[in-house]
Amino acid sequence: MQYDEAKQKFIQAWGTLGSAWGINKAMGQIHALLLISEEPLSTEEVMEELHISRGNANMNIRALMDWGIVHKEFKPGDRKEYFKADKDVLELARQVSRERRRREIEPVMRVLEDVQQVNEGDQKSIEHFKKVTGDLGEFTQQVDGALDKFIRSDKNWFFQVLLKLMR
Repeated sequence: MQYDEAKQKFIQAWGTLGSAWGINKAMGQIHALLLISEEPLSTEEVMEELHISRGNANMNIRALMDWGIVHKEFKPGDRKEYFKADKDVLELARQVSRERRRREIEPVMRVLEDVQQVNEGDQKSIEHFKKVTGDLGEFTQQVDGALDKFIRSDKNWFFQVLLKLMR
């Protein structure tokens, strides 16, 4: 397989995978391009490589920066902004986990805690509702705790745990 073919295949696959993280395909493709690029790229270079509009490139680069997985760089003597992705895969996974935790798990935990305050209505229905939402809350807290451990982990701890799970 030629490099250009492999590069395009990776960019397309990473874009599709991005939707599992809660990001759109263009964001995933831009991230893939920046991930495999040896040097930071300008918006124009991203546009040219992926055949996307300036608005699409700008909007998605900003979103990737909001996720904390792409960073801006300046080159001395050049007015253009350049962008790069961190290459540490474990750190990428931790950052995506942090962001998904903030965007998804924490709001659900707040809602589950809030709905436990229900006190008006049919008592039997309230008890059932509190039981189910309480169980969901406990499960969500356990997931949050595991995610927190992963986010705070170092490489050695993570791989030791992973190897134990695989045995």
